[in-house]
Amino acid sequence: MLIALEGLLSADNAMVLAVLVLGLPKGRQRKALRYGMAGAFVFRSIATLLAKYLIQLGFVKLLGGGYLLYLVYRHFGGGKGADDRRAPIQPQPWLGLTAFWATVVKVELTDVVFAIDSILVAVAMSPKLWVILTGGILGIVMMRLVIGQLLSLVERYPPLVDGAFVIIAWVALKLLVEYLHAGGYIGFDIPKWVSLGLIVVIFAAALAFSLMMERKKGRSH
Repeated sequence: MLIALEGLLSADNAMVLAVLVLGLPKGRQRKALRYGMAGAFVFRSIATLLAKYLIQLGFVKLLGGGYLLYLVYRHFGGGKGADDRRAPIQPQPWLGLTAFWATVVKVELTDVVFAIDSILVAVAMSPKLWVILTGGILGIVMMRLVIGQLLSLVERYPPLVDGAFVIIAWVALKLLVEYLHAGGYIGFDIPKWVSLGLIVVIFAAALAFSLMMERKKGRSH
């Protein structure tokens, strides 16, 4: 069950990471993803070993949720039209890094935040460390297997870009609700099955809308 859930979260994570590298030249997209996957493997292994400690640090969820909301604001804010919004994000130099390495860092940061969500699911499923670690590592392997296909899918169906950022917004909201619940500020939490189910619905809706738009475009030609 944990492997299945990790696979679902990995597909969601892979689509988001694919969107982040679209602006790079073709030959460097997969290279950036490879570096991102290597960093994800190392981070998730360490984070899983420290899972019980990390979960107690409420500010991790707060910072993670805030970072994801910033990405969503950058995407949907500014009054951009649909075509401009779905165009590949043009990489820019950042903190003295080249555009390529700045993109790799953004991939790493985004994966770190999604890893928090993944670890929370794993700990809720089983208290055994070997089970949590195995699920997390297999999740990364599955993400590596599907990310190439998702990169091609996002390039072919641009509306999926909006779907990816809606998923980011939902994960950010869930992390903030969990932070507020753990701190006693609100009296409810979001059940894991609701969160995972909504991610599936968002992904399916974005794909269905993309296929519909592609069909309509084909008829107009």
